[in-house]
Amino acid sequence: MTIARELFISTFLANISFIVFLPLFTGILLIVLPQRFRIFKQVFALIISIITFISALLIYIAKSAGRYVNLFNLFPLRYLSLSEDFEAVTGLAVLNVDNLAKLIVLFVCLFSVIIIIYSFAYINKANNIRNYYAYLMLTLACSVCAALADNLILFIIFWGFLCLTLYKLIKGYDEESSTAATKSLILIGASDGFIIFGMAVLWKIGQTMEISRLNVATNNFLNVFAFFSFLIGSFTKAGAFPFHTWIPDYAKKAPASSSAFLPASLDKLLGIYFMVRICKDMFVINQWLTLILLITGVITIIIGVMMALMQHNYKRLLGYHAVSQVGYMVVGLGLGTPLGIVGGLFHMINNALYKSGLFLVAGSIEKRTGKENLNDLGGLSRAMPLTFIAALIFSLSISGIPPFNGFASKWTIYQGIVDFGKETGIANRLWIIWLSLAVIGSALTLASFVKFITGAFMGRARKEFNKVKEVSTVMWLPQVFLALVCIGFGIFATNLVLPKIFAPLVGDFQYAGSWNSSTISFLVLISIILGFLIYLAGNIKNMRTADSFVGGEKIQQQTGYSSTEFYKTISNFNIFSFFYKKADNKRFDIYNVSKDIILWLYRRFSTAHSGVLSSYAIWFLVGLTIMLILLLSFI
Repeated sequence: MTIARELFISTFLANISFIVFLPLFTGILLIVLPQRFRIFKQVFALIISIITFISALLIYIAKSAGRYVNLFNLFPLRYLSLSEDFEAVTGLAVLNVDNLAKLIVLFVCLFSVIIIIYSFAYINKANNIRNYYAYLMLTLACSVCAALADNLILFIIFWGFLCLTLYKLIKGYDEESSTAATKSLILIGASDGFIIFGMAVLWKIGQTMEISRLNVATNNFLNVFAFFSFLIGSFTKAGAFPFHTWIPDYAKKAPASSSAFLPASLDKLLGIYFMVRICKDMFVINQWLTLILLITGVITIIIGVMMALMQHNYKRLLGYHAVSQVGYMVVGLGLGTPLGIVGGLFHMINNALYKSGLFLVAGSIEKRTGKENLNDLGGLSRAMPLTFIAALIFSLSISGIPPFNGFASKWTIYQGIVDFGKETGIANRLWIIWLSLAVIGSALTLASFVKFITGAFMGRARKEFNKVKEVSTVMWLPQVFLALVCIGFGIFATNLVLPKIFAPLVGDFQYAGSWNSSTISFLVLISIILGFLIYLAGNIKNMRTADSFVGGEKIQQQTGYSSTEFYKTISNFNIFSFFYKKADNKRFDIYNVSKDIILWLYRRFSTAHSGVLSSYAIWFLVGLTIMLILLLSFI
């Protein structure tokens, strides 16, 4: 029995070594290899990603022998005695292999496999990025290490490196794309600086750097400052208001595969994962911080979806929805109840599934048509049926339509809000506001995806698209797979997914109302069958059809409708037009506002360069005094 247990522990460590070191060494190797080995790089990256995913799956389904594993002790592998205390392991290179970390790592590895398969056909000479597969592998390695790291210093090292791979996975082929890449780098890099500030505060107040051992009360200014410093890093990575503005720009100019890999999936997984650590493990938040989290969540929902309604560029539309969906996760986690946390985590996984799928759909449309504007598309459902079906499933999922997975997680969050309202705190009393705005956001999401589906796939097919056909197997297969997972996670939500996958993360929880996902799915299936039978019955009759008659002219084949024009009425409302105009001028973009402030300060301080020695001496003394005051305040 002892030998078997030691063998199991060594196998467990070996799997961790695979998911940590294999992608890292592979990424370095692929950078060194010349570009002429492109096919080898593709195949090798796929093989390594599959091995990594299998290792992550084995770790996920295994009951780990302990919670902590020392990273630097993985090579060479060693047999661990039963008497060794994992909880006693401390230091910089300590990994926390708990249920939440294992879940994040599993899906990070899954999306890596999916994106690499899709990239085989999508990435070509036109949109090729130098060392593309190397950066995918490095992103995978750093994401895994960031999710497993228990020490904040180790965490920020890999978390910060992800900022560089994000920058490298967008091709700077024009000024706009270069600006989008730079904006993403600066915003996320600045948020990493706030995390370092938070770490400095923890060091100042005598706290440990180990995440699992932190339990900081938010009862004074320094502790609250540390909390918000970490929260800014989480919000910027995930794309929550007001640090979200890099995502739509990145989504518009980056290759669809890069958007599906980072803003749509990995950044959401890691950003929300870090928020869970902050709110559940690192800090004990009070009711006022709970109120701030809920306000931020509903604002993110509404602002993201209202901006998405006005977008004609479908990649930018999807970018704003990547922002809006984060709001639901923030609301769920902000509730702080087991049901709310489960709903937030469930929605995090669901969003990564359908949002990655939507960006893959966008890449397929772009691949076949070369168009990025909904006004230039239409009628692609017949030419690209598999892509259309997948897009429809993803759109219904993100809109919260049963029986798909988006409905399951949103319904769980709604139930969590109702349950949250039973308490007497100030945030609890406002539960009806959180619920109403979340439901309104879901309705507006459906409206914007009606625009997306009708604009791209419905209506009359343009003559220029007569030769358009379905994308290759390696491109439609990942979309179909993700669509099937969306269906499965919705149908089996209450019977399998929630109790088996998410309940172990928070413990037992109870719904405030009744809901059975399998029953709802059965009723929806019956309604679809009845609708199909009615459709067939109507087509059995002999019905005469005729072209439109307008002044003797046959114009039906030439006429159509624009799916985007209807939505312009929203932007013309007095109450909305002011804000949309300000948004178009980047007045609500924290990046542009900060840049304007810095340039204004630069112009003001530049007047100090007068060339007079006495003026320079005064500025030197003033600066030295300020630095001494700051230094003494931290001693």
